[in-house]
Amino acid sequence: MNYETLLENLVTKDERFIIMTAENRAAIRNLPSKIGKRFIDTGITEMTLVGMAAGLANRGRIPVAHALATFLTMRAFEFIRTDVGIANLPVKLVGGVPGLLSEANGPTHQALEDISIMRGIPNMKIFCPADEDDLMLCIEKILTSSSPYYIRYNNRKPCYSHSADFSEGKAEIIMTGRNVNILTYGYLFTEAFETIRLLKWKGIDAGLVNMRTLKPVDEETIISTVKNSRLTVILEDHFLTGGLFSIVSEVLTCNKIKGNILPIAFKEKWFKPSLIKDALEYEELTPLNLTKRIIKKLEEL
Repeated sequence: MNYETLLENLVTKDERFIIMTAENRAAIRNLPSKIGKRFIDTGITEMTLVGMAAGLANRGRIPVAHALATFLTMRAFEFIRTDVGIANLPVKLVGGVPGLLSEANGPTHQALEDISIMRGIPNMKIFCPADEDDLMLCIEKILTSSSPYYIRYNNRKPCYSHSADFSEGKAEIIMTGRNVNILTYGYLFTEAFETIRLLKWKGIDAGLVNMRTLKPVDEETIISTVKNSRLTVILEDHFLTGGLFSIVSEVLTCNKIKGNILPIAFKEKWFKPSLIKDALEYEELTPLNLTKRIIKKLEEL
């Protein structure tokens, strides 16, 4: 089963579900002919999309609204905050091509601040699946939740068989290491997984955590990881400000925890427009480059 089929099944068995889009049909292009009036395309009108979704939710529906991540989170921010977040409505916002997934597009289409924006909204929760497998294992629980959710859509082919034991606010611990542990989410999970393999090949005891939900976040796992690692690496395709690095910093500060941290993220710049493979190479986010950066940091400690 894929994402589109899952949505079709939900619509079929539960009349509350409405599938919506602001002319972003990449993940749902075959649904209109299958679900009829339960599919709504508002056109390139993200604010209308969110306002309509909020109205439907007020009438007992569960809208699943799709749009490009950068326009959904920024153009419709006030509507999301006021109509969905403050009202605590079960609207599910699906952001397409977030972060590095916006290949070959310039800064206007690169959502590198979406998590920062969404986590500041009252009641809003955030899900960032590592790949298609992770998405499909968790998505039904998220869509049927009574909370508003922002979902960083990611259908990358998996490199790892994820645990089906999902609950919001609980990270997936892939493996633990004494020397290095990588905290990550979303698209760069695959690069992190391959980096761990390279580090182990070089004799470095390394581990990996798939955060899954960034709000609520697994504070217990963050604290345990930092306390028990010589070095904790935070890897994300997001700006350094407001994403997982900021979240981890807040958790550690509030709990008076110290540790060695290596954040790897974008520092107030967008990535060079190119295909993903080339963007990863240019930004030194390939497993080989990440391994070199981590070893260099370990040597400095």
